[in-house]
Amino acid sequence: MPVDFSALENLALIEGLRFSRWTYAAVNATHILGIALLIGGAVPMALRLAGIWPDTARADVVRVLRVTTASGLCLALASGFLLFATRASEYAGHPAFQLKILFVAAGLTSALVAHARYGRTLDDASQAAAVRIAALAIVCWLSALTAGRLIAFIEPAP
Repeated sequence: MPVDFSALENLALIEGLRFSRWTYAAVNATHILGIALLIGGAVPMALRLAGIWPDTARADVVRVLRVTTASGLCLALASGFLLFATRASEYAGHPAFQLKILFVAAGLTSALVAHARYGRTLDDASQAAAVRIAALAIVCWLSALTAGRLIAFIEPAP
């Protein structure tokens, strides 16, 4: 049974966003900035976890890029929700959007579990565990990015 998103879509803030070219463009640019910070932090951090740049302390890289990644995620989630709300009924049923949300949830969950299990800078993770964390992060975040772009190019089922 489909969810009725008309109340969300008809909120004054959301209608204003939907019909304001400049405000919508600013929120969209914020979403892109959030994605850039998220991917720009997550991928190098994952590469370091996987063993790239062994002369640089893993904890130092994680300490810096964790903040970048988390900031990007927060920006992307907040702006993404606003963009979603402008056409929630359409997006909710879109297979690429659903896939994007699945990968975002998996990436976020895996990061939270990894940090809870191995510490804030992942110091307690063995190299094998760090490689698994890295592989999962790269797959989840790059797949979320790809699925998000596909929303514009795949027609949703009627």
